[in-house]
Amino acid sequence: MNIAVIGTGYVGLVSGVCFAETGVNVICVDNNKEKIEKLNLGEVPIYEPLLDTYLKRNFHEGRIQFTMDLKQAVDKSDIIFLALPTPESEDGSADLSYVLKMAETLSGIIASYKVVVNKSTVPVGTAAMTQKIFDENCKVKVDVVSNPEFLREGFAVEDFLKPDRIVIGSSSERAIELMTRLYKPFVRQGNPIFVMDEKSAELTKYAANSFLALKISFMNEMANLAEKVGADIDSIRRGIGTDNRIGSAFLYAGLGYGGSCFPKDVKALQHISSINQFDFKILNAVIDVNALQKEKFIRTILTNKEVKGKRVALWGLSFKPNTDDIREAPALYVIDKLIEAGASVTAYDPEGMANVKRKIGDKIQYAENMYDALDEADVLVIVTEWPVFRTPDFDKMKSMMHGRTIFDGRNVFDHADMKSSGFDYFSIGRQVIKAER
Repeated sequence: MNIAVIGTGYVGLVSGVCFAETGVNVICVDNNKEKIEKLNLGEVPIYEPLLDTYLKRNFHEGRIQFTMDLKQAVDKSDIIFLALPTPESEDGSADLSYVLKMAETLSGIIASYKVVVNKSTVPVGTAAMTQKIFDENCKVKVDVVSNPEFLREGFAVEDFLKPDRIVIGSSSERAIELMTRLYKPFVRQGNPIFVMDEKSAELTKYAANSFLALKISFMNEMANLAEKVGADIDSIRRGIGTDNRIGSAFLYAGLGYGGSCFPKDVKALQHISSINQFDFKILNAVIDVNALQKEKFIRTILTNKEVKGKRVALWGLSFKPNTDDIREAPALYVIDKLIEAGASVTAYDPEGMANVKRKIGDKIQYAENMYDALDEADVLVIVTEWPVFRTPDFDKMKSMMHGRTIFDGRNVFDHADMKSSGFDYFSIGRQVIKAER
């Protein structure tokens, strides 16, 4: 089978590489010349574990290629995936201009039957809008399919190759047969392929991300309550996470959700609800709680430590571990508020520093490693739970730092262990530990 993937961003590149891994011939298309040139040299523009390994292998074996020639890619392909940006508009809705404009462009190029797949996260009704463009402007039959992705950054290759489920939204038997054949290698272990109508498929993606955001916000509210009553959120998490009706994932208290999907998708679902005159009360609360969680963390820092004129070490910049993605990263909010309060900030992140520097420049300093960030620091603030931060040398930390205070926004350290660490320790949903002087 031959496919084209239009857009070599996070979803498009992972999708193209993983399809090639099953023997499919893939042509990835992008209008960014610099990106295409780098990809043709085997350079991956994003950090995602295993992606570079799979890309280089499939590129070397000729199963994937990268081009700016849209017509060539379309002519050679049976299925065309649209992995295009759907950024958040001012009103919270998803901006569909890239998707709809590409549909118009493809209408003038396609010369034989094709399946066009919306891989981007799009609002309910987008498949119908896209189908109408092809029906009115294309000389041949085109079937539009909704096929949402459910990839976790940091685990995207694994998630694509071994999916929990595949969702195909289509009313065309011909398109369903092609899509099922394409995805059959990924579900050999028996995981399901769900075929449904296009609108249900579109809404399924928003429902999934919004429900996970709900779990995060609920646990953050529970953490805030736990602090007030003297309970421990980690014990609560373990107590409910073993209930198979609840599950253990997304129950960790912290600074809230970030990244490219959850904030955008939750707001988009809120907008869909609004234009359909539905007051989605729980979803509104999820958004409010997520914003307040970052504000509460900053209040905790500024209430318990004078930072004006002080050096603050910050561990973690990406919105989560195992990615260099800083979109909607809580670290950016924390940095802004610390600088407003008069602090100087030195940060370290294993993968996210280049992206932060491109975004905010020299507003902060960037350390070579996690310990260098601590040099003469009065305070350590932890914002991303990278594994490398979990078991530091506390004696080395004390020898390098001027102060003895840690504000842990991700509960990286074991609470009991911190009692003998020699630090004042503030975390989320757990009692404050004061070092013996």
